[in-house]
Amino acid sequence: MAASLICGRLSAGLRNSGSRTALSSTAKVITAASALFGNHGHPPSPLVKGQQQRNLSLHEYLSIGLLKGAGISVPAGMVASSPDEAYAVAKQIGSKDLVVKAQVLAGGRGKGTFEGGLKGGVRIVYSPEEAREISSMMIGKKLFTKQTGEAGRICNQVFICERRYPRREYYFAITMERSFQGPVLIGSSQGGVNIEDVAAENPDAIVKEPIDIVEGIKMDQAIKVAKKMGFPEALVNEAAENMIKLYDLFIKYDASMLEINPMVEDSSGIVMCMDAKINFDSNAAYRQKKVFDLQDWSQEDIRDREAAKADLNYIGLDGTIGCLVNGAGLAMATMDIIKLHGGTPANFLDVGGGATAHQVTEAFKLITSDKKVQAILVNIFGGIMRCDVIAQGIIMAVRDLDLKIPIVVRLQGTRVDDAKALIAASPLKILACDDLDEAAKMVVKLSEIVSLAKEAQVDVKFQLPI
Repeated sequence: MAASLICGRLSAGLRNSGSRTALSSTAKVITAASALFGNHGHPPSPLVKGQQQRNLSLHEYLSIGLLKGAGISVPAGMVASSPDEAYAVAKQIGSKDLVVKAQVLAGGRGKGTFEGGLKGGVRIVYSPEEAREISSMMIGKKLFTKQTGEAGRICNQVFICERRYPRREYYFAITMERSFQGPVLIGSSQGGVNIEDVAAENPDAIVKEPIDIVEGIKMDQAIKVAKKMGFPEALVNEAAENMIKLYDLFIKYDASMLEINPMVEDSSGIVMCMDAKINFDSNAAYRQKKVFDLQDWSQEDIRDREAAKADLNYIGLDGTIGCLVNGAGLAMATMDIIKLHGGTPANFLDVGGGATAHQVTEAFKLITSDKKVQAILVNIFGGIMRCDVIAQGIIMAVRDLDLKIPIVVRLQGTRVDDAKALIAASPLKILACDDLDEAAKMVVKLSEIVSLAKEAQVDVKFQLPI
């Protein structure tokens, strides 16, 4: 599920055998920026769990539906939201050889475990009755996989499809790759397996073909990829035609990633796409409204939904220091300087260049909804953004939310003196600091004090210096 990661390894990864072994907080946000997409069954890997979310993820059955609409051969199947629906769907498909797939936005479904004890989120069944029974143990239950962790993900639907018997399995993907300045086709003769392992252990098994986004894909390019992937001569043209249809779909829907694993030579002698994972660039939401309306928020962190409502760029991390910053670059630099001084950022949060006092309040709500947060660092450089607006939002948030944790504020830029005056005049315990380095040191020390106090089960109160 790592088309962009594969590209990175092929185009650059082998050059840095002596490079750093540690990722900074910044790297966690931007590493493989288009990679390890959070699609229907396969969200970002732990390496990039903190990257800024720029992609919509759809369930498998929705992605398969888009492929079918594009004239691409896929297994017959339908979605069910209850065990009785699963029974009816299985009867309607008319085959006694079926696959029931839990629709959960998490990787490793096949090896996952449901609450209740059922093993595996992808199960083979042989009758409508068995489809109903297995579905009853999936729908309404949480599925736990390596990627969901202890929280698990709720399964609200199952995708029931006919079972196919492929002769050979291949891997195919299209992703946007920065090093190629556009789309790239990625293929491999080794499909149906963990493609990241293939890329790491045998990079020569991966085929890549950059596409000129202005000219579009050419038939000879698709044929070249199909041949290198190892399709039999009789199926090369059919495989190439499917690749062209997939590319057209990729462009039509403003996708950032499309992955088919596996693309197969079916026992009936045709090329089929057995699985589909598609990500869509959120920058295109305004012209892909129908697609973005399909987003299943039950599969997302509730904070992500609240951030989207407030038009904030928020990503929860695992640290103890909340960050509120304007500008993605400054936000990542702020996270890095916190890390430099021994702290751990609890989030990435960019309020943008035109935030209102209301948005600042919503930002504080998001930060403090994470119970691990022990202190907050506000770092604002006011260019387009006015520092006094941020200050008003900070004061409003601290007052309305009755915040007890220490808040360190570093403001520079437009109307900074007005902002400092507002903070100084407020009765609230907001620590002002002009220097970013000193502000970072201060917030790290304060978070350590709060953490120690909580461990010792004692209360701690902060008093501003006279």
